[in-house]
Amino acid sequence: MHAVRLYAFGPAENLTYEEVADPVPGPGQVRIAVAAAGVHLLDAALREGRRGPLPETPALPTVPGREVAGIVDALGDGVDEAWLGRRAVAHLGSAPGGYAQLAVTDAERLHEVPENLSLAEAVAMIGTGRTALGITQFAEPGPDDVVVVPAAAGGIGTLLVQYAKNAGAVVIGLAGGAEKTARVRGNGADLAVDYTAPDWPTEIRAHLGGLPQPPAPARAGGKPAATIVYDGVGGAVAREAVALLGPGGRHLVFGWSAEGIGGGQSHLVEGVSESVLGPRMLQKAGGLRALELRALAEAALGRLRPAVTRFPLADAAAAHRALENRGTIGKVVLEP
Repeated sequence: MHAVRLYAFGPAENLTYEEVADPVPGPGQVRIAVAAAGVHLLDAALREGRRGPLPETPALPTVPGREVAGIVDALGDGVDEAWLGRRAVAHLGSAPGGYAQLAVTDAERLHEVPENLSLAEAVAMIGTGRTALGITQFAEPGPDDVVVVPAAAGGIGTLLVQYAKNAGAVVIGLAGGAEKTARVRGNGADLAVDYTAPDWPTEIRAHLGGLPQPPAPARAGGKPAATIVYDGVGGAVAREAVALLGPGGRHLVFGWSAEGIGGGQSHLVEGVSESVLGPRMLQKAGGLRALELRALAEAALGRLRPAVTRFPLADAAAAHRALENRGTIGKVVLEP
C-alpha cells in the first residue's frame, strides 16, 4: 500500500508519500481500506514535534492521522464477521496511522456509516463533529442567546454555527475573506463578518443594536450584547469577540490557533465567565463514543452538515500547509 510517513519532525515538506507493507489486523482488530482520512491541526503540531494534549510525541518514523473512514476489508481473530465489507468510520485515538490506503484499529472503535453520508462527511463527524457537540455541553445555546463563533468557516466553526442556529439563537460568524464569509452565511448565520476588515466589531455592534427585540440576557447597560463566544482561535480576534459579551456572558475556549490563549493577554472582562476546555472535556455526558454516535446521527438527519476540503493522499504536505495558512474551508480530508 501507499502511505504518508514522517521521518523527522519539522515542516510539512517532511511528509513523504511512499510504498510500505500492508498492515495486518491483530486479535480484536479490523483493517479498513481507507477512502477518507481526516487532517487536524494537532497533526501539524505533532509533525513539528509538539505533543499538544497528547502524553508524548509519536515515535519516528510514523504514519500520521487519527481519523479514517472506508470499507472493512480484513478481520482479526474474535471480530464479528458481519463487519467485513461494511462502510465504517473510526477515530484511532492517540495511535496514528490514518494517512494511508489501509489502516488498522480496534473493532470497538468502529461505527457503521449511515447510508446517506459520504465517507468524507463521516470522517469529519467522527472527530470534528464529536468535538463541536462536546463544546456545546458547556454552554448550550438557546433562543435567548446571541452566539459569536470565530473561525466560523472551519470544521468545528461550521458545525457550531449550524447547531446554535438550530437551537434558535442569533448567530454571528467570523471568518477571513469574502469566500469564507459567504459560506458562513450559507450555513445560516444571521451575520457573517470578515475579521480582516478594519473595525469589524463595530459592524457587529450595529447589527445587535438593530435587533427588534434583543434577547433579555443579551443586554449590557440596556444595550444588546453577545451571550456566548465559542473560541477556537485566541489572539486579537478572540479578544475583540469577548469584548462583545455582556454581564453573565460565557467564553468557551477550546483552541488557540492564532497566538496562544489571548496571545499572552487575558481575555477576562468583568462579569464574563471564561472556561478553558482541555482534552478531557469530551468525557462529559457519556464519553467519546456517545458523542460520536450523536454526531453521526445529527449528520444523517441533515441537522448538521459538515463542510469538507479534499486533497489527494499524496498531497498531504499541501494539505498541512493550506490548513496552517487558513486556506481551507471546513474539515480537511485526504483521499487515497
